[in-house]
Amino acid sequence: MIRRDLCTLACILWSALATQASDLLPSWNDSSSKRAILSFVAKVTDKSGGSFVPTSQRIAVFDNDGTLWPENPIPFQISFTIEEIKRQLPQHPEWNSDKDIQAALSGDFPPLLRDHFRGLLHIIFAAGSGMTTEEFAASVRRWFASAKHPRFNKAYDGLAYQPMQEVLDYLRANGFKNYIVSGGGLDFMRVFSERVYGVVPEQVVGSHTAVVYELRDGAPVLVKTMNRPFIDDGARKPEAIQQFIGRRPIAAFGNSDGDKAMLEYTTIGNPLPSLGLLVHHTDAEREYAYDAKPQSSGKLITALVEAPQRGWVVTDMKKDWRLIFSE
Repeated sequence: MIRRDLCTLACILWSALATQASDLLPSWNDSSSKRAILSFVAKVTDKSGGSFVPTSQRIAVFDNDGTLWPENPIPFQISFTIEEIKRQLPQHPEWNSDKDIQAALSGDFPPLLRDHFRGLLHIIFAAGSGMTTEEFAASVRRWFASAKHPRFNKAYDGLAYQPMQEVLDYLRANGFKNYIVSGGGLDFMRVFSERVYGVVPEQVVGSHTAVVYELRDGAPVLVKTMNRPFIDDGARKPEAIQQFIGRRPIAAFGNSDGDKAMLEYTTIGNPLPSLGLLVHHTDAEREYAYDAKPQSSGKLITALVEAPQRGWVVTDMKKDWRLIFSE
């Protein structure tokens, strides 16, 4: 009787452990991508193995647009920026002769995408210039409270990819410090990063311009300007990682050629075990399908070709993700 009870208990414990293992990254199908993530984390957290990495060096970096949430038909920040420009237009008559702002207002986006999206970044920086950081954050919060995505008819901040949310949580639970390193605006992302992704503002790196300190009516404020723009894309991403993080990541997640340098810096010649992962948009039914010809940003050509030789994981949205958004 005792032996039977012990056997039953052992079966229950084994079943519980098996269920727990299967629940890791539950929105991912049982694919090579999922197994690569689980295997990597198991390897670097195993103190008895030769690939153990101390928690202080478990740094993971994530692009945002197209990696953690959609970037089509246009990046979410551009939708916000257009609404903000419309709101401020009466106070800025000089914008009537600004070709980038006029292109954005008319929906003519191709010119804004040239020269590494400088036109898009110009309108982003213009929309915030002269505002205090608190005023800008308040505008972003107001927009999130009312704006809906044109296709999904959901609040923009409710469209984070559930599989990637699980990766963020899984890494965090295993001693990783997660950073967002994105071409999106720094002050824009910091408004929602902690609430949506669990990534605190000081762990967000993005495109930005200089702010200046002032005393207004006896109160200290920081005012956004258009001076000294820093565009956090391509080769600037590794540079920003060094400048703002100061540690080489061991895991990098992106979705476009703009993330290629970040994945290279993370995985090529890294003395520590490393993981590079690309999110490939292949699901036109549930999200979007693109690589070489995105509707706006997110072009993926060179990094996709190089992925096999670099050992980067390519996650196929359609095949690898059981669901895209939380149900």
